[in-house]
Amino acid sequence: MDIASIGGLAISFGSLLIAVLLVGGDVRAFFHLDAMFIIFGGTIGATMFSFPMPVFINGFTSVMRNAFFSRGEVDYTGTIGTLVNFASKARREGLLGLEEDVNQLEDKFLQKGMQLVVDGTDIELVRHIMETDLSFLQSRHKQGGDIFTAMGGYSPTLGIVGTVMGLIDLLARGLDDPAAMVKGISTAFGATLLGIGTANLVWLPLAGKLKVRSEEEILLREMMIEGVCSISAGDNPRIVEEKLKAFLPPKLRAVAIAGGGRDEKEAAPAAPAAAAKK
Repeated sequence: MDIASIGGLAISFGSLLIAVLLVGGDVRAFFHLDAMFIIFGGTIGATMFSFPMPVFINGFTSVMRNAFFSRGEVDYTGTIGTLVNFASKARREGLLGLEEDVNQLEDKFLQKGMQLVVDGTDIELVRHIMETDLSFLQSRHKQGGDIFTAMGGYSPTLGIVGTVMGLIDLLARGLDDPAAMVKGISTAFGATLLGIGTANLVWLPLAGKLKVRSEEEILLREMMIEGVCSISAGDNPRIVEEKLKAFLPPKLRAVAIAGGGRDEKEAAPAAPAAAAKK
C-alpha cells in the first residue's frame, strides 16, 4: 500500500472529524444518506457519461490501483547502470553480444528498444518507434487523470444541487415546524459540504498523485530512449552515462550508480578508442 495515499486520506478526514468533536458537534449531522447518494452517485454517473465505458472502467480501476498501491521508487540510477553496462559490452563484443542480456530485461519498453538495436534497426526508426509508444503511454495516463479531475469538478456542483433540492423540499413542506426547518436546512447544507469535501480531499488529490506518477514514468522512458539511441550510435560508455545523468536532479547525479553501474574495468578498453577518434 502507498503510505502517502492512505496517510493523506486518514489525516484529511481525521482532522475534519477532530474539528467537529472539538466544537461539540454531532458527527452524524454532517453525513446524510440522501446527500451521499446525490454526491457519489451523481458524480460517478456524470463522469461515466463524459467518457467511453471502456476508458472509464479501465481508467478508474487501474488508476485507483496505481494511486493506492506503490510500486516503489523509480529506479533511475539502476536504469542508468544497466544502459551504461550495455554500452560497455557493445563496444567490446558488438551489438549482437547484447542479445542474451536483452532477453533477460524485465522492463518491456527497454527490452523492445534494445531488441530493435540488436536487430540492426536504423537509429532514427528506433527513436520513432519508442517515442510513439511513449506518446500513447502519455495519452493513457492523461485519460486516467482526466477522470478524477472531472470527478473533482462535478462533485462540488452536485453538492450545491443537493442543497437546492433540500431547500426546495423544505419549502414545499412548509415552515410551520421550526425544529423540522432547522434540521432540513442542516441536511441541505450537508450536501454542499460533502460535495466540496470529497472533491478537495479525494478526487483532485488523486488526480494530482497520478500526474506525479505519470511524470516519473515518462522521465524514465525518455531516459531509456536516449540511452538506447546512444548505444545504437556507438557512444562511449562514459558519454552514455553523462547523457543519462542529465535527466536527474543535481542531488541524484552525485549519487553513485546503483544496481551494477558502469564497471570501470569493463569500460577501460573503450577509452583508447575514444582517444583515437579525437
